[in-house]
Amino acid sequence: MATATVGTVPLRHPEGLATLFMVELWERFSYYGMRALLVLFMVAPVGAGGLGFGTVEAALIYGNYTMAVYLLCIPGGYTADHLFGARRAVLFGGMVIACGHFTMAMPTPVGFYVGLVLIALGTGLFKPSISAMVGGLYAPDDARRDSGFSIFYVGVNMGALAAPFVTGFLAQSAIFKSWLTDWGLNPAHSWHWGFAAAGIGMALSVAMFWARLRVFGKVGVAPDRPTMTLRGAAAALLGSALLLLALVSSDRPGFEWLRYLIVGLPVAAIAVFVRRGDLEARRVAAVFVLFIASMIFWAAFEQAGLSIALFADRLTDNHLYGFDIPSAWYQSLNPLFVILLAPLFAVLWTRLGARQPSTPMKFVLGMVLLSASFVLMVPAAQLTLEGKVSPLWLVGLFFLQTAGELCLSPVGLSAMTKLAPPRLVGLMLGIWFLGAAFGNKLAGLLGTGFNSEDPAALATFFLSLAGLVGIAMLALAVLMPWLKRLMGGVW
Repeated sequence: MATATVGTVPLRHPEGLATLFMVELWERFSYYGMRALLVLFMVAPVGAGGLGFGTVEAALIYGNYTMAVYLLCIPGGYTADHLFGARRAVLFGGMVIACGHFTMAMPTPVGFYVGLVLIALGTGLFKPSISAMVGGLYAPDDARRDSGFSIFYVGVNMGALAAPFVTGFLAQSAIFKSWLTDWGLNPAHSWHWGFAAAGIGMALSVAMFWARLRVFGKVGVAPDRPTMTLRGAAAALLGSALLLLALVSSDRPGFEWLRYLIVGLPVAAIAVFVRRGDLEARRVAAVFVLFIASMIFWAAFEQAGLSIALFADRLTDNHLYGFDIPSAWYQSLNPLFVILLAPLFAVLWTRLGARQPSTPMKFVLGMVLLSASFVLMVPAAQLTLEGKVSPLWLVGLFFLQTAGELCLSPVGLSAMTKLAPPRLVGLMLGIWFLGAAFGNKLAGLLGTGFNSEDPAALATFFLSLAGLVGIAMLALAVLMPWLKRLMGGVW
C-alpha cells in the first residue's frame, strides 16, 4: 500500500513498529510486574507466603538479579548479531522469560531461583534484539527514526505503568486473597498468582510476535553464515560470564574486594584511552566518564524496587477511602510521570535549540533532581517516629526522580551514539547497558543499609544516598572543562 509523504518524509511508520510496540509493552509488563513484587516477596514471612529473608539478603539478591538482566545483554546482543539473528533472539528470549515467570509461579524456593535465572538469560537475548529490530525498520538517514524510537519508548512505559496494578492486586490485595479462600485455595500463595500474571504477559508478547512475523520482511533475520568468531565469543560470552561470577562472588565473606571492579574497570578504561591521545580514543574515554556518572545515578535510582518499595510497604499509610492500596502500586508512579513529562522535555530541548544545556550539564541536572528526591525523604523518615506517613512523600520522590531520569537516560543513550567510533556503536551501547548493570549491583549493596525500625537510621540512609549522588554531581561539574576537551566538539 502506498504511503503518504510530506516532501520526501513518509507520514506513516513501518507496519512492524506497531507490532514491536505491543510486544515490548507486554514484555515490560512482565518484567516490571515481577520486579514490583520481588523484594516484598523475599522479605514477607514464610507464614504469609514469602521467603522470610532479611533485608540484607533480599537486597543482595535483588542487586545480583537486576545486574544480570543488564549484563547479559552484552553476550545476548553478540549472539543475536552473529548467530541467531534478532528475530530468533526475540522469540527464544521471550519463551525463556515466560518459562521463568511460570517457574516462579510454583510455590517453592527452587522455583524462585530457577525462575530468576531463566528471566535474566531470556532478557539478555530479548532486550537488545528488539531494539535492534526497531532500528532495522528504518534506513540510517530516515527522518522518522527518532520518532519511531520515541513511540517504542511509550510502549515500554505503558507496560511498566499497568503491570504493578495487576500483579500488586493479585499478590497483596485482601480482596483477591479472600477470593482464593472462597475457591478453596491457599491465600498465602497469592504472590505466585502475581508472578503467573507476569508470565501471561510475556506469553502474549511471544504469541503476538510469532503471529506477525510477516510484517518484518527481512528485518532481524539470521546471517546466511554464522559470523561468530572464537575471539569475539570469548570476549562477549566468557568475559561477561566471568564478570558476572566475580561480582556475585563478591557477596561472600573474604571476596568483598571484588566489588572494586565496579569502579576500577571504568577508571582503568579512562586512563588507557586518555593515554592514547587521539580524538577517537579521547571520546571513548569520555564515554567511560559518563559511564561512571550513570552507574552512580542508577545505583540510587534503582532503590525504587528495593528500599523505596520497603518504605511504601512498611512505613506508608496505604489506607485510602476504606481501601487498602497494595504497596506495589507505587511502582507505577515512575512510568506514569515518564508518559506525562517526556513530551514536555522533548518540547523544552527543541525550543532551547542551540541554547540547551550540554550533555554533561544535563547529567548534572539529572543528578541534582535525584539527590533532591532523597533529601525529600529525610523528613519523611523522621516522621515515621509518629507512625505511618502520607503517600504524597512517595509521589514527590518519584516525580523528582523521573524528571532526573529524563535529563540523563535518553540523553546518555544519544551521547553514546555520537561519541562512539562508527564501527563501535554497538559496543558502546553495550557498555551503556553495562553501566546500568554495575549500578544495579551497587543498588543492592546500598540497599542493605535500609532499616525500617529506626527513624534516625533511616533518615541517615536517605541522606547518605543524596550525598553519594551529590558528590558524583559535584565531581562531574568540576571535571566539565576536561570532559569537554575529551568529547572533542560533541557537547
